Amino acid sequence: MKPIKLLLVDDDPLVRAGLSFMLGGADDIEIVGEAGDGTEVAPLVGELRPDVILMDIRMPTMDGLAATEALRKRPDAPEVIVLTTFHADEQVLRALRAGAAGFVLKDTAPAEIVAAVRAVAAGEPVLSPAVTQQLITQVTGADPQLDRKRRALDRLDALGEREREVAVAVGRGGSNADVAAQLFLSVATVKAHVSRILTKLDLNNRVQIALLAHDAGLLDEEDPSGGRSRP
Repeated sequence: MKPIKLLLVDDDPLVRAGLSFMLGGADDIEIVGEAGDGTEVAPLVGELRPDVILMDIRMPTMDGLAATEALRKRPDAPEVIVLTTFHADEQVLRALRAGAAGFVLKDTAPAEIVAAVRAVAAGEPVLSPAVTQQLITQVTGADPQLDRKRRALDRLDALGEREREVAVAVGRGGSNADVAAQLFLSVATVKAHVSRILTKLDLNNRVQIALLAHDAGLLDEEDPSGGRSRP
């Protein structure tokens, strides 16, 4: 298997050195480059074609949020893991909404950072729905809550009934196998539904599906099969 190509982005050279040291020992991860500011990211992505970027959220000229938003507009965008000091941070939540696949704290254990890079490269988010909901609960975004809920519901109107059920199940943290068992579908059918949901709603990953379902208030309804309900 080809190694996971990783780009490190942080304005502190000591942080980059530490990350390079801890990640360099993983046989399946290749650090292809480093950057000290978000302005350097786009040219390096074009040149180095990384699979995953570890992106500092706070940098002097272009921060990680702006860099992530710009990257995720590319058709061949690499996955982004946000590096942060605080888990409940408005910029972290905005980065997730912009398409980041998750975040890790800078004091996270090395083995967990390695695992996060591997998970994101495999198409999996690196935070649980519970953590996502904690972020949403603790951080007030720029939009009023009711406006955000209305807009989320309007976007979800584009989905068919079964796609909507799949979106809610994904929002509650279900793997493809979990969703398949819950909705009496095959795993292949669930994968197809998730792909269509991402395309219809112009989303990048399952984290964004979870955020949208949460914003719409669909994760708060009761489920007769286990405490929560399908809408």
